[in-house]
Amino acid sequence: MAAIGRFQKGDDIFFAKVVDGELFHLQGDVFGSPSYDKKPLPLRGVKTLTPVAPSKVIAVGLNYADHARETGKSLPKEPLFWLKAPTSLIPDGGKVEIPFPAHRTDYEAELAIVIGRKMRNVTPAAAARYIFGYTAAQDITDRTIQQAEGQWARCKSFDTFTPMGPYVETKIDPHDLTIQLFQNGQLRQNSNTSQLIFDCYQLVSFISTNLTSCREISSLRHPQRDWADCLGDRLEVRIQGLSPLVNTVK
Repeated sequence: MAAIGRFQKGDDIFFAKVVDGELFHLQGDVFGSPSYDKKPLPLRGVKTLTPVAPSKVIAVGLNYADHARETGKSLPKEPLFWLKAPTSLIPDGGKVEIPFPAHRTDYEAELAIVIGRKMRNVTPAAAARYIFGYTAAQDITDRTIQQAEGQWARCKSFDTFTPMGPYVETKIDPHDLTIQLFQNGQLRQNSNTSQLIFDCYQLVSFISTNLTSCREISSLRHPQRDWADCLGDRLEVRIQGLSPLVNTVK
């Protein structure tokens, strides 16, 4: 496995390879053919950022067969996607802020695809060449607003509503991974990417036929069931082969 993170020390923002908790500074283009320092960085004063800073965040709904069965909905004939604001991103360890505490606010664990190359009209067979890697994420939703407005941009795009990270795993097969979410240590979601109706390569291909995708675009897919946030909650996303993503609710 090859985990790549994005970090900050003082005014310097940089990428680094993460090996057994040590950071090796990346030289060159992270999406090209980078090299890495041989000596690890001193960790003092280093802050973990979201692993990418995407120009778009593309979310895909009702894409797990077990979720569709639970809701009693028919399987979609093609992927259902919408955009979330990149300003909703926060890193591992960041705090989710609930703008309207009286509203119902739900969370869902996600596997995020990170696109590393500009693409348009890519076939499923070629999609893997455009994927930089995968990371863990959450999709936070204000259900009260969602039900009142009937569209999903505002209810899912508040600041802090897309936790992501901590690192991008660049060498992993995404097609049979357990994906779980724990609320205060209690298992709330438990699914597997083998349940995907449209797999990662099909999603990337479909999205590329509808809009041009550039570097550092993240694509989220929804697993089964959602649960309500409460102030002080500790939310942990665990995806097989990825570092866990942990956030708290402020």
